[in-house]
Amino acid sequence: MGKTAASVLVIALFALLAAQALHAAPCNPSALSPCGGALVGGVVTRGCCVQLRAQQGCLCQYARNPAYRGYVNGPVAQSVARTCGLPRIKC
Repeated sequence: MGKTAASVLVIALFALLAAQALHAAPCNPSALSPCGGALVGGVVTRGCCVQLRAQQGCLCQYARNPAYRGYVNGPVAQSVARTCGLPRIKC
């Protein structure tokens, strides 16, 4: 592979990584506020599922945090995740 081809490949790789970083949702527990009602026995809303999917990569981080652990690891939270079509949280 020539220098030009290698340079183009490296630039394309950096562009791809930058685009993925822009689309990654930052971990923000308050973004899950639409799920609050569902956690106390209410209906699981579409907004809850959208936010839960967006924060899916952060759920293990929340599960390790003593402030959020009970919400994420509890049976109601697992039921909400299941209703939204998410797999069981395994950290």
